[in-house]
Amino acid sequence: MKKLYFICVVFLAGSVNAADVTRYPNEGSSLPIASAVEVDGILYHSGVIPSAANPELERSEQAYWGDTEAQARSVFSKIEVSLIAKGFTMGDIVKLTVFLVGDPNAGGRMDFQGFMSAYTDYFGAHTNGLLPARSVVEVAGLVFPGMFVEIEIMASHSEK
Repeated sequence: MKKLYFICVVFLAGSVNAADVTRYPNEGSSLPIASAVEVDGILYHSGVIPSAANPELERSEQAYWGDTEAQARSVFSKIEVSLIAKGFTMGDIVKLTVFLVGDPNAGGRMDFQGFMSAYTDYFGAHTNGLLPARSVVEVAGLVFPGMFVEIEIMASHSEK
């Protein structure tokens, strides 16, 4: 029995080490996280936040970031650029996890319609009908006040 256990442990350890892993640096950031990690053709992408819609304003002002739709478009654009740089496309996305913050202009609730406007544009034209699984959750806040959207993704080159 001990021999069988030892053989299983050695076999499993060897198969874990055999995985093809690529870690992509988080360019322009001093945070100790990767922008993405690819394991055997599956890309696990860290959360992507929007760029400033009105960079001349103070970062603490909501107008600096724009509304939910503008932020979602910014995030999807950044995701697309990041995927292309890593050899993937929007059509390779298999899972989206979307974090939305309540908008004071929407009574403190997430602006799901604004998000869906951007989402529909990207996952109609850009993916040729290859739709991802998706979760959308409302959260209390993100890294900066006025930021309403963060999206993390998983992508895969393998399509059945």
